[in-house]
Amino acid sequence: MAEQNRSSSEDRAPLARHGVLPTRHPFVTMLAMLGVVLGVVGLSASGIAAYSVWNAAETVTANAVVLDEDKPLPPSLGAIEGGVNILVVGSDSCEGQDVALFPRCADDDSPGERSDVTMLVHISDEPRRVTVVSFPRDMLVPIPSCPREDGGGNHSAMSSQMINASYMYGGLACTVLTVEELTGEKIHFAAAIRWTGVINMSDAIGGVDVCVAGDISDRHTGLNLTAGTHTLQGVEALQFLRIRHGIGDGSDLGRISNQQQFMSSMVRKLQSDSVLADPGRLLNLATTAISQVQQGQLVLSSGLTNPTLMVQIAMAVKDVPFEDIVFVQYPTRYASDDGGTRVMPVRDAADSLFAALAANQPLTLTGDASQGFGVEVTGEVAQETAPVATPAPEATGAAEGSADAAAPTDPAAPAPEQRVELPSEIAGQTAKQTTCTLPEN
Repeated sequence: MAEQNRSSSEDRAPLARHGVLPTRHPFVTMLAMLGVVLGVVGLSASGIAAYSVWNAAETVTANAVVLDEDKPLPPSLGAIEGGVNILVVGSDSCEGQDVALFPRCADDDSPGERSDVTMLVHISDEPRRVTVVSFPRDMLVPIPSCPREDGGGNHSAMSSQMINASYMYGGLACTVLTVEELTGEKIHFAAAIRWTGVINMSDAIGGVDVCVAGDISDRHTGLNLTAGTHTLQGVEALQFLRIRHGIGDGSDLGRISNQQQFMSSMVRKLQSDSVLADPGRLLNLATTAISQVQQGQLVLSSGLTNPTLMVQIAMAVKDVPFEDIVFVQYPTRYASDDGGTRVMPVRDAADSLFAALAANQPLTLTGDASQGFGVEVTGEVAQETAPVATPAPEATGAAEGSADAAAPTDPAAPAPEQRVELPSEIAGQTAKQTTCTLPEN
């Protein structure tokens, strides 16, 4: 079987070429996922007229990807035991892209479509926590037998291919199967987005603040930033999310941590009153997402076409404490010492991560913020919380100044949870931490 797998991969030249092409750049599809989720909250807040906008978009359902025909979709978020897993990916397709922004699309220098960004978003049971696991695009993993998108049978399983090749073989459903086999996690929902979709969703969200520790100038993406804080959206946001050569050690690992800085800042913004309390902006997010589906820039799995379930997902994550919103990179080691880009999974460290997620334990990061020297931690932010009302002395039934005035300890109160220290091989940051992108060293 191994020999068969190797020969089948050798017949597909673009896969091997893609590992070293400097023109390949990923982007963060979290923009689309959070945009759709929070946008649906806006629809519900805006009344029947707004809901009908979503309901009228038949393209959303018609173009949905069915992940598992043999399993019925969960009727509600509460019906999913052990937490919810959502896979979000970004593809490198040139279909529908602006050639002026992406000149390589005019040359068609590497045909096919790959999942250059792959992230698993885990939303735990109560108490709610969110963990986002980024998978390096050049990580070598087994790819299981996947159904062909045209319905003409299955692709053969392969023992070792870059994870981004899974999308080329069988689209979003194949990437889901590949990540399920790698992690042992069941994926309930999935979404994929292309470059133009990211630009448009970023515009709908509005600017996101990012920090740059030094001047950045990258001819590959066209991004030029001076040291300091910048508010990015649209094309410039996409350039920041794609940049690799101008930051850290120039690797995809550095790029992942740069993307995590952007996502962390975006989460803080999306949780702020300036976004969540504005139904108009949330409605704009949802209608933008619908238009991206209609234009073929955004693909959703069938479960994500259910507005009720989407609202439940949004409500589940919108008040999660910043320290419990954790962005990590799937742990890896380089496949060789010759300066190549391909990496291998470090499964022991990854098993510790997924065991903690299965037990719904709070996580503590012990490793660096970046395996590719892409960012440095600069501080932490305080999260605004609703004030807790203190009962008046007379309401307690105890006289002021008496020994009985002190509130007794509730023996039924839960003890503080023990946080799990992740292995140092796992790099990442929390939404509570602020990081700054480092120029290429």
